[in-house]
Amino acid sequence: MSRTALRICPLCEATCGLTLTIEGTRVTGARGDRDDVFSRGFICPKGASFGAVDGDPDRLRGPLVRRDGVLREATWEEAFDAVAAGLRPVVERYGPHAVGVVLGNPNVHTMAGALYPQVLLGALGTRSVFTASTVDQMPKHVSCGLLYGDANAIPVPDLDHTDHLLLIGANPLESNGSLCTAADFPGKLKALKARGGTLTVIDPRRTRTAKLADRHITVRPGGDALLLAAMTHVLFDEHLVDMGELAAHVQGIDELREHMRDFTPEAVAEASGVDAAEIRALARELAAAPTAAVYGRIGSCTVPHGTLASWLVDVLNILTGNLDRPGGALFPQAATDRTPRPAGPGRGFALGRWHSRVSQYPEAKGELPLSALAEEIDTATAEGEPIRTLIAVAANPVLSAPDGTRLDKALDSLDFMVSVDPYLNETARHADVVLPPPPPSQSPHHDFAFNTLAVRNQVRYSRPAIPLEPGRMAETEILARLILAATGMHGADPAAVDTMVIDQTLAKAVKDPNSPVHGRDPHEIAALLTGDTGPERRLDMMLRLGPYGDGFGVRPDGLSLGQLLAHPHGIDLGPLTSRIPQPLKTRSGKIELLPRPIADDLPRLRQAMSERADGLVLVGRRHLRSNNSWMHNVPALTGGTNRCTLHIHPEDAERLGVVDGAPVRVKGAGGEVTAPAEITDGLRRGVVSLPHGWGHDRPGTRLSHAATDPGVNVNQLLDGSLLDPLSGNAVLNGVPVEVAALVTPL
Repeated sequence: MSRTALRICPLCEATCGLTLTIEGTRVTGARGDRDDVFSRGFICPKGASFGAVDGDPDRLRGPLVRRDGVLREATWEEAFDAVAAGLRPVVERYGPHAVGVVLGNPNVHTMAGALYPQVLLGALGTRSVFTASTVDQMPKHVSCGLLYGDANAIPVPDLDHTDHLLLIGANPLESNGSLCTAADFPGKLKALKARGGTLTVIDPRRTRTAKLADRHITVRPGGDALLLAAMTHVLFDEHLVDMGELAAHVQGIDELREHMRDFTPEAVAEASGVDAAEIRALARELAAAPTAAVYGRIGSCTVPHGTLASWLVDVLNILTGNLDRPGGALFPQAATDRTPRPAGPGRGFALGRWHSRVSQYPEAKGELPLSALAEEIDTATAEGEPIRTLIAVAANPVLSAPDGTRLDKALDSLDFMVSVDPYLNETARHADVVLPPPPPSQSPHHDFAFNTLAVRNQVRYSRPAIPLEPGRMAETEILARLILAATGMHGADPAAVDTMVIDQTLAKAVKDPNSPVHGRDPHEIAALLTGDTGPERRLDMMLRLGPYGDGFGVRPDGLSLGQLLAHPHGIDLGPLTSRIPQPLKTRSGKIELLPRPIADDLPRLRQAMSERADGLVLVGRRHLRSNNSWMHNVPALTGGTNRCTLHIHPEDAERLGVVDGAPVRVKGAGGEVTAPAEITDGLRRGVVSLPHGWGHDRPGTRLSHAATDPGVNVNQLLDGSLLDPLSGNAVLNGVPVEVAALVTPL
């Protein structure tokens, strides 16, 4: 007897609503939920394969503990006993910074990953924190932190209303959107064109998104910031700057004009690979559009000037008056955001509050570069203890960070390692304890992070579609027990973690004059919370204290968990609206257009105008059916065009003697790999492309399908030394490589 259940898809940032078909305890089908207030029935191949992802037979069903050098099945009690015994002695002897914590991409896709890692970091007090953000998006956090005073205040394009959309380094037809949560991104782009709008794509590859564009500009990889700086120059030079009502909230315009003086289209044309006349046309069209939005993503983040490029995206929106207005780029307001405070000066955003031990990389947003993880483990210095134990939560840095071979060896040298992961993958195989969360159908879901980036304000929550199977442990409980074991409270009730967070949050809220519960008794308020679990009570608290909340009775029609449960398809909270100056938390209370760290980095960009790249450069790519390294074990999501091949332009292939389908050797500063060539005119001459997330050929894993077609690890071509200096983000695109044919053509 089959039944259906609703579930928000956790497999990418689009957060589409699904209707699952369930037989017994197995998901047998998934289709789009037509009544979902956000996605309206849209679904992509990943969502349609939810059942296959959920039921992957290689998912671990119980914990593993290393005994006599071998990972063996164990009870949950044995596993957490081992965690406590492995972590606490290191903390007590060497201090908290000797414990490294690595948080992977899937953390933002789960409720547990949103609620508990920050509690773990706060309780440990370690500064040895690394996340997937520094191989992905940290430049955007840093640039927004410097502009607006809040690293999480990221404006998103108003896709449903804009007249002109300029995408740089973004391919949402493959990614479904990133740092811009939009169900049916392809449909929104088609709707833009249908209403007479203009779509411009800047990308060295002719991606699926580029094929849809009215104009496709094949920028030289790494030339993004130069191109955007030249567009900024044109706005000033041709008197096209018009900030409108935004002008009263901006400082630094004169200083910015002076700093952009040298970046003429003619000066940057050769280095950026874009003709000067085309640069001027781009700037003029942007300024002339009734409404417009510039949106940049991973291609413009993972380059040598990633923070400058991310900053210039917002600068263009600001100078054309398109920031914080409908049809431009707006700041979302999530239901679980903190109670909005009155507009006014804030604490601002600081970089480099501490540095990594070996290479002295500055922290950004409380994190050190993931590229530095290996050296922080395997290199002794006088600056403090190396990392001796590691906690990896949903992270696979052996594949996702540069120079996985070095990291592979470094992980083997640790005193102790614990991995929270459903798979025994390339990183988890090094762990002394593996703690596997249950499949997504058996977990609750609310998108804490992605709703802060959504193109329409809404709120949705899914309870588990299938009860937790015997022998499994909820991911929320796993992380709560991990916190207790790591902080000397092993054996305490895991519910104590949620109670502690609730008590601390409410104690602060009642003292905050801007809070709806100011002056009330926190114990009385806590007694009003609803929910079957600690995480649900925390969600209820955040909703009720948030911008749309009921304030614990202050606004009877406001949000609460009960309201959300009564609306299983979600609650629409309306389109994005203008919010400035409220989101600004800079010390001046204004948008600080030219922050000091940005100004100090601009000479490096000026120098890039005279640099010339010889030979081939590498860029990455992604497939619609993939999301980093954690989906290649699902047959339905591999094969076809989702293959690990080296894309190379026909003219480059002919010059190098490369034959389509034949193996080629690709060599970079960090090593070399061999992959089959795929000759295509879908990318700029002088550019080659390998997808990321592959390289499933290491022994000791349990990824049976991925191992049948392992591909190669593109990050092994990198030695980890190339970083964007402001954000610590790894440079993954525009890096020089050598390509050689391994088969001589006849």
